[in-house]
Amino acid sequence: MTAEVNVPASNNPGRVLVTGGASGLGAAVVDAVLKAGGTPVVLDRDISSVSAVKAFEVDVADRAAVEAAVREAAESLGGLEAVVTAAGIDRCGKLADVEAEEWEKVIGVNLMGTVSVVRAALPYLKASHGRVVTVASTLGKRAVSDATAYCASKFGVVGFSHALAAETGGEIGVTTMIPGGMKTRFFEDRTEQYKPQDDSRLNDPANTAQAILFALSQPKGCEVREMLICHEEEGSWP
Repeated sequence: MTAEVNVPASNNPGRVLVTGGASGLGAAVVDAVLKAGGTPVVLDRDISSVSAVKAFEVDVADRAAVEAAVREAAESLGGLEAVVTAAGIDRCGKLADVEAEEWEKVIGVNLMGTVSVVRAALPYLKASHGRVVTVASTLGKRAVSDATAYCASKFGVVGFSHALAAETGGEIGVTTMIPGGMKTRFFEDRTEQYKPQDDSRLNDPANTAQAILFALSQPKGCEVREMLICHEEEGSWP
């Protein structure tokens, strides 16, 4: 007998902006929000596969474009109750071997993209007393070799999220979601040495999406500040 994190069907998450919502974890969050009766809107650099919901094409590393896209998305829905920052990239390799531009791109998407989206959405979230779920990683808790860019970005997301929660207590909710490896396209563009050798130890992104819905479903005044979710045989934690 297995136990799952379930969101009550009556607890509609409302209008939820999801970055990276065209694939992977983001797409799983979009699906979970729809099934819970909510209204998701997607921000992604490639929205060609999105058809069931509103979607806006944007590179989250472009702050000016993010500000315009978040504003357009929020106004198209008449406001926002939540933001989930699921957009993320990686560039594996030793520091000396990863081109500086590529290294900085990881910081630009994973950390600065998260910050830009949240900053742009703050007025709408404060108006609705809404919630932010930032997506970090187990590699935001534990550092490994050949991942300096990714670890730096995800450690940064953890620090940013904790500070944001301290800064906005009573105004919005902030949850730091810390997922382990998931069965998504995230690993596809890596060389073989950096791909998981055993994908049986990767979690289903739908499980992480349900955990995110759980955080969004908390009653007013109650916050899930941080949640780590992974496969039972996760290798990157603890």
